[in-house]
Amino acid sequence: MRTRSTAPAEQPTPDSEPEQLPPSPPTAERPSKTFIIPSAATDNARLLRLPNPRTGELTRYFFCPKLGIHEFTAVAAPSHVPRSILFSHSPEKHVAPTRGSISKAAQLLVATPVDAMFFMIPILSTSSKGLFQPLDDILDSQDELPKHMRHVLFDETFEPTLTARAEAVCDSVEAGDQKMFRFNEKKLLGKLIAKAERMVAQGLPKSLEERFVRQALATPLMAVKRENPVTKGVSSENKENEAGEDDDSEQQKETPSTTNSNPNSNSVSDELTPATESPLDEPTTPEDVTHLLRISTALAFMKESYLSPALCANIDELLASPDTPIDFKPLTDHLKHIADLRAEALASRSLGDFSRKRTAEDDDAAEIRAEKKRRKEEEEKKKKAGESRGVKDLKKINTTGMKKMSDFFTKAAAKKKS
Repeated sequence: MRTRSTAPAEQPTPDSEPEQLPPSPPTAERPSKTFIIPSAATDNARLLRLPNPRTGELTRYFFCPKLGIHEFTAVAAPSHVPRSILFSHSPEKHVAPTRGSISKAAQLLVATPVDAMFFMIPILSTSSKGLFQPLDDILDSQDELPKHMRHVLFDETFEPTLTARAEAVCDSVEAGDQKMFRFNEKKLLGKLIAKAERMVAQGLPKSLEERFVRQALATPLMAVKRENPVTKGVSSENKENEAGEDDDSEQQKETPSTTNSNPNSNSVSDELTPATESPLDEPTTPEDVTHLLRISTALAFMKESYLSPALCANIDELLASPDTPIDFKPLTDHLKHIADLRAEALASRSLGDFSRKRTAEDDDAAEIRAEKKRRKEEEEKKKKAGESRGVKDLKKINTTGMKKMSDFFTKAAAKKKS
């Protein structure tokens, strides 16, 4: 019976060339930048260089007549954890990428929307004060505007949005078939407060909450006089012995548990006791004060990001005036109370128990040591992550009683001559 044998596998001949792997993607010669833009952007969307609302410097923005103006927020990995991005293009499924590149800087620039009102404020605030003017006349009077800014201001699709945002911070009157505008700082303050209220309702970012709210409301450790009943028990026992009373020894001596339950102890000892447990949860911090501090933090963020220094000063004057739309006096009084507590705590530490005295230099040194420890731990983690599996397995072997490798390479002892 004949059977069909399996065909022998082809053996590579000496002349055959080994299979070549596809070349790795080239590295970008220039530091490339990766932009994440909205997917709903129209074909008329552009990257433009517009004047920064606060500084006036030309900055890159993303503009879409349908979606508005967007600024770019950089998102990058920490400096001690380097990353890279591989870009590839696969036109069809299950097909290897034909083109690609590697970006060494793993930084993403994410487009985030910005209210067009902030770009209109420098134009509206510098126009003729006290006079109502049509919006077209106000825009035409700005002869030194960059051409990219003119492209945004005179876009027909975006014109209704600009008109609505100008009306939000201006007084307006109807003059025939035209609407005339005059900039009003009080209306601007009202809009800023409304934006701050929405930010607080959605929740401030953790970095702002921790640094500008929790740390600002944290009270210091205070030197509090605390009763020490053990000392009283010893002193009262000495007095009874001096008086020669014939009470039993069991009645004269008090155990620590019995002494600690005595609420009428008179002797005291200085101990550093935390005056608060949590700056936001304790009853000494009213909820309205915490809310006001969050509002103040949100306002400060918007002012320092989108308003000029001169306009910020005017807004601060309006907030401090008697007819302010929001009263920050409870917050100011509470922060002053916390400042007084900190000053008192610092004085008690400097004039009280010198063994527990800690200065600002000690705190700085502690922070430096903690930072060095953190960096050392990160270096050890990276070193362990780079070790191969074989090296990790070798470290687990019990080498007790084994000779070291260096013992095998030492010179042999000289033989004694008989």
